[in-house]
Amino acid sequence: MNMPIYQVDAFSDKLFGGNPAAVCPLEKWLDKELLQKIAAENNLSETAFFVKEDKGFELRWFTPKIEVDLCGHATLASAHVIFNHLGYDEKQITFSSASGELSVTTEDGLITMDFPSTPPSPAEIVPELTKGLGLTPKEVHRSRDYLALFESEDDILSIEPDFNILGKLDSLGIIITAQGKNSDFVSRFFAPAAGIDEDPVTGSAHTTLIPFWAGRLNKSTLHAFQLSGRKGELFCELSGDRVKISGYAVTFLKGEIVLNGT
Repeated sequence: MNMPIYQVDAFSDKLFGGNPAAVCPLEKWLDKELLQKIAAENNLSETAFFVKEDKGFELRWFTPKIEVDLCGHATLASAHVIFNHLGYDEKQITFSSASGELSVTTEDGLITMDFPSTPPSPAEIVPELTKGLGLTPKEVHRSRDYLALFESEDDILSIEPDFNILGKLDSLGIIITAQGKNSDFVSRFFAPAAGIDEDPVTGSAHTTLIPFWAGRLNKSTLHAFQLSGRKGELFCELSGDRVKISGYAVTFLKGEIVLNGT
């Protein structure tokens, strides 16, 4: 049995930027254990699998270690594959997922995802967080992930995390953020507990960052950069209890996974 695979650089309009995701269209669902092994073999921050349904697609996401309930860049990559490689001629895709129904649209190459908002609440600055980041944040907030607010973009760039310490925190990931020099805000994202030391660009983290910064800056439309080595650009909007996250994507490879040995 063979399986098609695509690798897509999401949140970038150029190859070798943004966040690479593997995308595997399936005719039917395979065992979770096999999907997890494929994700581990791909060794990217996320591998997305989807199956066509009557009214859209069912979508799942796997890191090399675990299945997660939401992944932005792999959703963007999946939509890019459907819009550009599978003969899909509509302008909107509906994904059913562990995070509910996700709507994705495209216009002039820009792909926009409609996700539930996950605003953070103020939290205590725990010593392990400060020690793991090597710098004390101004404030800490929390939703699914810790959100650590810093003074400047330079602070965000300077942080050299201790992933062994951060991996022991009781959260999926750690967001660090500050106002940007050439954007509304910047961020980085660490998730060593999920097998991802630093994620290049993290759509799911922006479901928290968008309501946080919309409140701070008193504006609903925001421009953001994630300052990983690959760097990603995101166009964001807060709309009630939803967020819209937009970005570009580029196909890096098309291929086939050979599963004869399983």
